[in-house]
Amino acid sequence: MYKVVKNVDEAIQGIQSGMTLMFGGFGLCGIPENCIMALSKTGINKLTCISNNAGVDDFGLGFLLKNRQIKKMISSYVGENDEFERQMLSGELEVDLIPQGSLAERCRAGGAGIPAFFTPAGFGTEVAEGKEVRIFNGKPHILESALTADYAIVKAWKGDHYGNLVYKGTARNFNPMMAMAGKITIAEVEILVEPGELDPNFIHTPGIFVQRIFQGEKYEKRIEQRTTRKREI
Repeated sequence: MYKVVKNVDEAIQGIQSGMTLMFGGFGLCGIPENCIMALSKTGINKLTCISNNAGVDDFGLGFLLKNRQIKKMISSYVGENDEFERQMLSGELEVDLIPQGSLAERCRAGGAGIPAFFTPAGFGTEVAEGKEVRIFNGKPHILESALTADYAIVKAWKGDHYGNLVYKGTARNFNPMMAMAGKITIAEVEILVEPGELDPNFIHTPGIFVQRIFQGEKYEKRIEQRTTRKREI
């Protein structure tokens, strides 16, 4: 099935205020830059966003936070965004912090149709408050529910007209599992190819999970923390 839409504005049609959105990427690597920027220019608000991180102040999900478009963040790492910290401490933003492995597995479970699972991660901390605890092999585990979204928005290196996706490097950390967990999945890609051009042995997300795909116009690929050292002579 041909799934290509002509641009980012067509790709995000149907996203409404109050919806739950998943955003792929790890840090600022592999985030759907074009879709986030397009959403920041709309009047959509009161969003619940599921993402490994919350971007930085002037990039990624930081745009949506700055515009007060996000009501709740479900994330693992948020330490690079001062505006996120301000909104959280002032009570303007609801926050659900989740251990990174648990966040990944909750997204994967959502895509696999598994409603919940037990994990030892978070036991004995605030993460476990109000959750069922069971003992497995003599060790306490807490019950975690799967995560799904109205829309999953992911970014891939290559994709074809049928929605098959190939990711590069660290972008594989959250994009593939989130692509499976959205009722509607939008994929933006750097390179859009004809069907048959991708080696089926190296496809990371089969097109059956993707409803819309387009080629992004621009990718800045920002680095969160640039660390360098003097070159030895």
